[in-house]
Amino acid sequence: MDQIKIGKFIAARRKNLGLTQAQLAEKLNITNRAVSKWETGKALPDSSIMIELCDVLRITVNDLLSGEVVTMDHYNQEMEKHLLEMIKQKEENDKKLLHTEIIMGIVTIVPCFTMLALAAYLQMQDWLRIVLIIGGLVPFLITCFCALRIEQIAGYYECQKCKHRHIPTYRNVLWAPHINRTRYMRCPKCSQRSWQKKVINKD
Repeated sequence: MDQIKIGKFIAARRKNLGLTQAQLAEKLNITNRAVSKWETGKALPDSSIMIELCDVLRITVNDLLSGEVVTMDHYNQEMEKHLLEMIKQKEENDKKLLHTEIIMGIVTIVPCFTMLALAAYLQMQDWLRIVLIIGGLVPFLITCFCALRIEQIAGYYECQKCKHRHIPTYRNVLWAPHINRTRYMRCPKCSQRSWQKKVINKD
């Protein structure tokens, strides 16, 4: 998607309707700065506000993502194009999240074990030993819960029985036995348990 083109389209529609950036922002309950970022191509409207924005500008979501009013002759073609682009963008974002998960693990595991080793082997006052243990474990545990959240939402898990790909609940990911990114879970489609591998693509 061409953010610059979309931004210019938003600005043109706003001006055609006689709205200022402030007035458009007020209608959408957002800041002027957000509208300015859209119109300069620095950001795209969030998906949660797209439909409301389109209603205000009197366009369709397809028009918005195309950066122009789409004729009926090309409507389905443009819609499919945007769906494919959004799927591709999600896959790229999921890959980045999974890489971030690895970095988070490395950044927290090393200090955690360093502090625990210091607390275990060095002579020190008890209160300092407790501080080191807590200082090492708390960030590690917080990172674990954040990493599990990434495991849940990034990509999909594929059932080895029926090959259905799905996004499990946080609870299922938390309690599922696992080896690396493969988890033993129940498939929501066939209801069978299997070792489900993490995959990026939906299909």
